[in-house]
Amino acid sequence: MALVLAAGLVGGGVGAGATYGLTSGGGPTTVSSLPAGNSKAKAPTSDVTTVANKVLPSVVSIVVTAGNSGDEGTGIIVSSSGQILTNNHVVSAAKQGGGKIEVTFHDGKTASATILGTDPTSDLAVIKVDGVSGLQPASFGDSTSLQVGDPVVAVGSPLGLSGTVTSGIVSALNRPVRTSDSGGGNNPFGGSESNSAVLDAIQTDAAINPGNSGGPLVDMNGRVVGINSAIASVGDQTTGSQSGNIGVGFAIPISEAWPIAQELVKNGSAHHAQLGVQVTDAGSGNGVTDGARLAGVTSGGPADKAGLRAGDVVTKVDDRTVDSADGLVAAIRSHRPGQTVTLAYERGGATHTATVTLGSDR
Repeated sequence: MALVLAAGLVGGGVGAGATYGLTSGGGPTTVSSLPAGNSKAKAPTSDVTTVANKVLPSVVSIVVTAGNSGDEGTGIIVSSSGQILTNNHVVSAAKQGGGKIEVTFHDGKTASATILGTDPTSDLAVIKVDGVSGLQPASFGDSTSLQVGDPVVAVGSPLGLSGTVTSGIVSALNRPVRTSDSGGGNNPFGGSESNSAVLDAIQTDAAINPGNSGGPLVDMNGRVVGINSAIASVGDQTTGSQSGNIGVGFAIPISEAWPIAQELVKNGSAHHAQLGVQVTDAGSGNGVTDGARLAGVTSGGPADKAGLRAGDVVTKVDDRTVDSADGLVAAIRSHRPGQTVTLAYERGGATHTATVTLGSDR
């Protein structure tokens, strides 16, 4: 079952006002005493300290103002000339309302930024600060090599507290997470899903709070492996109250985010893999309780060419189990247009497989 959250909570800031709802269900720091009679002795450096020293110069705070609304979040420097990767929901108010984006660097200097490109579907954006040089780009890792239990560090500006570092582990991988307040977007498989995006997320217990959006989740080599984007909340959705970190945070894997970021820099927009179907949760029809039921198949689309039909229930994409509609969305979105996947599906009480070459939504 997918999780439903609101990305705006992680963004926090002026006028965010979004509420998250949970609809389903690093290495420790060494502490030692000072040597007797030497109160100025330096404490031992932990692995997290080393990571923080490497990453912090590549992380910025972002404040967006647009009339009476706005947002705040975090960004990752990706070029020495001022390109910064962040979440779409952090800067969407500026794009929609022509607002102002101000970036604060690790050394306290500030500068205005403009939007190079946004992608509501993946909740990513790239902004550009002009008139700067010598910035320190972040190092990037391979999120496909992550394993559950790996130690990670999150860096960002929760509640406006820039340069905040927290640590934890990878709690789960390939977690389908639907966010709201991501600045627009639609269901890549059919029906409109206003103000939502489905993430193929890394789950972590590293503390993430409002304002962390767009900041890096890094491995113990200081390499970015994810873009912190959402948290689960047990806040009161009736009153709109928001709670902070409960140890369930989500990041976009960098191996999926980076190709989109490159497109945003080049074209201002991005394209995504498409199966050419409309989907719902399997329910209990045909004796299948888990999976993604194909409510419709687009004529001439990738699924149609591979022989899939309306009513089929997809249960796997390659070796990855699919237990919901959002699970299928996330699994397909983890690929790029033109790649080939093998789908397992149920039809008439029997299991079948089909090889599908994924299309593009552009």
